[in-house]
Amino acid sequence: MTQVSFKKFLRYLGIGVLIAVTCVGIATLSMTGSERVQAQSSVRPPAGATTTVQPGSLPTTVAPGVVPRADMWRSVRQGIAGRITIPDQKAAVLVQSEGENFRAFRNGPLSVWGGWLLLAAVIVIAAFFAYRGRIKIEEGPAGVTVQRFNFTERFTHWLTAISFIVLALTGLNVLYGRYVLLPIMGASAFSLITIWGKYAHNYIAFAFMLGLVVTFVIWVRYNIPSWTDVKWLAKGGGLFVKGSHPPADRFNAGQKFIFWAVILGGLSISLSGISLLLPFEFNLFAPTFKVLNIFGLGLPTELTTLQETQLALLWHAVVALILIAIIIGHIYIGTIGMEGALDAMTTGNVDRNWVREHHSLWLEKIEGKSDPHQQMHPAE
Repeated sequence: MTQVSFKKFLRYLGIGVLIAVTCVGIATLSMTGSERVQAQSSVRPPAGATTTVQPGSLPTTVAPGVVPRADMWRSVRQGIAGRITIPDQKAAVLVQSEGENFRAFRNGPLSVWGGWLLLAAVIVIAAFFAYRGRIKIEEGPAGVTVQRFNFTERFTHWLTAISFIVLALTGLNVLYGRYVLLPIMGASAFSLITIWGKYAHNYIAFAFMLGLVVTFVIWVRYNIPSWTDVKWLAKGGGLFVKGSHPPADRFNAGQKFIFWAVILGGLSISLSGISLLLPFEFNLFAPTFKVLNIFGLGLPTELTTLQETQLALLWHAVVALILIAIIIGHIYIGTIGMEGALDAMTTGNVDRNWVREHHSLWLEKIEGKSDPHQQMHPAE
């Protein structure tokens, strides 16, 4: 594949991701409340059932052979100690109340607000593009290029980026696929892509984790916040007014935000993802809640392993949706949003005028030979 066709492929990929996310958001937001309730298919006890007694209590009877309904549902929802013979004592609980709450939140607020978030990201980008258009190199190409990223840096970026896209698409399928793809593809095709998507999600996750580690190691020293970043933010990064690009080092404040969002968000979803790959093996939330309760939040600190898994599923989805929304903006700027930006991650070389406009402080270091790893080349 030639350099030009590869650039076109990446631009079309970015546009395709934006269109796919828009479709997901519209389809999700068009769901009625009754459809989401039907999707939950939860088991509800009769009215009047409560869960105030301690686990292990036996139901009492008010007449021979008659068990009060409230006591019956306490036993069903909390379990009866000593009534099962298998090692897994969780089997004593026939209906878990938190599971009902989990399904209600996942199929309700999580999916609805997640769809709004993704749709809002696309709308904001579209509005910005309509207002600003493509950010051009204002003085045109200089005819001289600067090496911005070497092979190791580009490989690390694409390892992390491609694995994240696969994880995002397969994860969105788990959350929204039954509403968006199932009616279009049918049950057989949808089940096939979903099971293979599950395998891809589970195993490609390790490539994403590796990319996170290497990304942190090679770029953390360039992403330490500084006073220059405050000045860059004060001028909006020069994104809204032509000819107003503020000085920036190798990475500007916006790129540093992306870096730390990916590192910290990626670390968070990696930890929750590992706990989901190995369910009932890790307790992440109870210790975290104990620390947060220092601020008087009153979070529960006695959680069952099943409750830990449910919280991990919800947290995994919430952080992933936020990261996807952020990366949508990153894909836009790196492809159709800014002239010359894509070259940095394809050939590794960018036009000197582009560097002078967007990273003038870094260009001064290069020309002053303070960074011997960077080189200048005549444009081909």
